[in-house]
Amino acid sequence: MVLEGNPDVGSPRTSDLQHPGSQGSCILSSGEDVQPGEEPIKYGELIVLGYNGCLSSGDKGRRRSRLALNRRPHANGVKPDVMHHISTPLISKALSNRGQHSISYTLSRSHSVIVEYTHDSDTDMFQIGRSTENMIDFVVTDTSPGGGVAEGPSPQSTISRYACRILCDRRPPYTARIYAAGFDASSNIFLGVENESNVLQDGSLIDLCGATLLWRTPAGLLRAPTLKQLEAQRQEANAARPQCPVGLSTLAFPSPARGRTAPDKQQPWVYVRCGHVHGYHGWGCRRERGPQERECPLCRLVGPYVPLWLGQEAGLCLDPGPPSHAFAPCGHVCSEKTARYWAQTPLPHGTHAFHAACPFCGAWLTGEHGCVRLIFQGPLD
Repeated sequence: MVLEGNPDVGSPRTSDLQHPGSQGSCILSSGEDVQPGEEPIKYGELIVLGYNGCLSSGDKGRRRSRLALNRRPHANGVKPDVMHHISTPLISKALSNRGQHSISYTLSRSHSVIVEYTHDSDTDMFQIGRSTENMIDFVVTDTSPGGGVAEGPSPQSTISRYACRILCDRRPPYTARIYAAGFDASSNIFLGVENESNVLQDGSLIDLCGATLLWRTPAGLLRAPTLKQLEAQRQEANAARPQCPVGLSTLAFPSPARGRTAPDKQQPWVYVRCGHVHGYHGWGCRRERGPQERECPLCRLVGPYVPLWLGQEAGLCLDPGPPSHAFAPCGHVCSEKTARYWAQTPLPHGTHAFHAACPFCGAWLTGEHGCVRLIFQGPLD
C-alpha cells in the first residue's frame, strides 16, 4: 500500500517533496474547530495525484483533492484488545455488536480470527475510501488519466469503499501510521490476511488501486513553495513578454482564476519533442503520423503540439524554481527539478503495473525523458 520512489532521484519519503503552508490554500480540515486564535496541531496532509489544485468538478466537502489531518478535540482512535478464534460460518453472528470495533481475518475455510478493538485515548483515527458514509473522513474516487471526466458509462470503481485508515499519535512526534481497510457502518473490517502498520514519512505514496495519495508532513509543508510564489513566477514569466517566433504575437500564461476551460488566445503552445514554444497556429499538420502530430517550423521535428498549463498544486513541487520544463505529452509546466523527479518516479497503474505520470493530471509520460526544456523567444524590441 505504501510505495517508495526511485532511489536515483531521491525517495518520495524524503523532504525533497515539499508542500505549501495554509497561505493561499483552500484545505478542508478533518478535525473540528479550535478556539479562536489557536492554531490546530497538524499531523500532515494528503494530496490526490492527478489533480492540479482541485478536483475537475470542484472541491466539495469531504470529496476534494487535498485534506489536512489535524488533532481532534477528543481522541477517537482504537487499539487491539481481545482476540477470538472462531469457526468461519459463525463469524457474522459474532460481529453483531455495532458499538464494538473489530477486525476479522479469514485464515482458512473453517478458521477465522476476530480481534476486538477498544478506545485509544492516545491516537486519532482518520478513514479514507470511496464510501460517502459519515465514518469516512476523505472520500476518494478513481483518477482518470488526464485529470478529466471519462466519457460514456462510468466504469466500476476499483477503490474500496473503506480503503484504509490512518492513526496519528496525539503526542509528539505525532507519528502517523497507515492500515489496510477501514471500519464500516457496523464498526467491522473483513480481511483475507492480517495487515501490518506502516509509518508514514514525508513524501510517502499510498496506492488505493484507482488513485494514489501523497502524504506530506508539517516539516515538508514549512519548506515548500507557496501559492503566492507560484503566482509570482507566472507574472514574472509573462513580464518577460515571450513571443511566438513565427506569428510574433506576445504570449502569456493565463491566471489560475480562469480555470482550465479552453486555451486563451495568448496561451503558449509547445512542440513537446523539441520544446520550442509558439502561439497557436493551424499549419504543420502531419496527419499521416497521427491526428495530434505537427511539424515544428523551427527545427522540423514532428510530434505532439499542445497548450502549456502551469502546475498549480504546490504540494507536488520540489522547489520554487522557474517554470522551465513541461511534461510530455500533457504540457503541464513546472521547475526542472520537479519535472525530472516525477518523470523518474513510477506510479501504480492498475494492480500490477507502474508507469511515470504527470502528477498534475495523471497522464502517462512519453518520450525518452518524459519532459522537455521549454525554449521561449524574447521580444524583438
